[in-house]
Amino acid sequence: MNDMTVSASAMSATPKKSLMLFAGRSHPELAEEVAKHLDVPITPQAAYDFANGEIFVRFEESVRGCDAFVIQSHAAPINQWVMEQLIMVDALKRASAKRITVIMPFYPYARQDKKHRGREPISARLIADLFKTAGADRIMTVDLHTAQISGFFDGPVDHLLAMSLLANHVRGKYSDAKLTVVSPDAGRTKLAEKWANTLDGCPIAFIHKTRDPLKPNEVVANRVVGEVKGRTCVVIDDMVDTGGTIAKAVEQLLDEGAADVIIAATHGVLSGPATERLANCGAKEVIFTNTLPIPDERRFPQMTVLSIAPLLAKAIHQVFDDGSVTSLFDGEA
Repeated sequence: MNDMTVSASAMSATPKKSLMLFAGRSHPELAEEVAKHLDVPITPQAAYDFANGEIFVRFEESVRGCDAFVIQSHAAPINQWVMEQLIMVDALKRASAKRITVIMPFYPYARQDKKHRGREPISARLIADLFKTAGADRIMTVDLHTAQISGFFDGPVDHLLAMSLLANHVRGKYSDAKLTVVSPDAGRTKLAEKWANTLDGCPIAFIHKTRDPLKPNEVVANRVVGEVKGRTCVVIDDMVDTGGTIAKAVEQLLDEGAADVIIAATHGVLSGPATERLANCGAKEVIFTNTLPIPDERRFPQMTVLSIAPLLAKAIHQVFDDGSVTSLFDGEA
């Protein structure tokens, strides 16, 4: 009878939750920093590519019943790292992980979030569907290109914001300057207003730009709307890819009489000639976070890279403890 009682008691006991962190190969420095903030190890794994490019992943510890967090930064070659993270999620699902949270600091294919013309894909939705099919229960990401992407995934999406991290750096370093927040286009004026409120109510301006839909990464015309003369302009954006648009914006602001121009963006994609353009455009400082790896050869003296790892670690803690991720942003997430 006593044996039966003990057995029933053991069966009814709530199992202890276990947080396990898994990292893809695209940005090991960020993963290690997140692990340090969480005070947990990165789960050891074997991961390698076959001769034909196929990817193999196997975890070297049991993951049964764990709360799994899988981090991967989707830098170039982006398709390889997307596939690796999908395979990791599939392996965890098949190994009986209890809950799988996909952490993608930079959401891949985010610019393909709607159809501009007929016969085009909505690739951002496809990414969400792929991760759901692989077995993801939740997605965590930073500064989506458009907020609507958070509705593409059939499950919770934690949309983290890097604005406070970037704005606090600007406020601390340029406290004596007359600041103006500049939106790179009319569509980001709402974000510019949030930045302006964070920077003690400074004025905003925006750059009206015309694009040719047949020519990606290319702007046809720019004009500045707002007062920038004699002021330190903070040009904000979610990402900088080839750098052509934002470099032209800096040059135009300086031509309009801006005292200095600072670039602040979350994701430093930095494709092709971006580094050269940013280094030579006249910007006093170019600020990114490390959502994507920025190797030494793509850095230059004016560049500052802030770590997103503390924010990711706090969000992971909240998810693991079934707390509120929104509380990290004072209700703005």
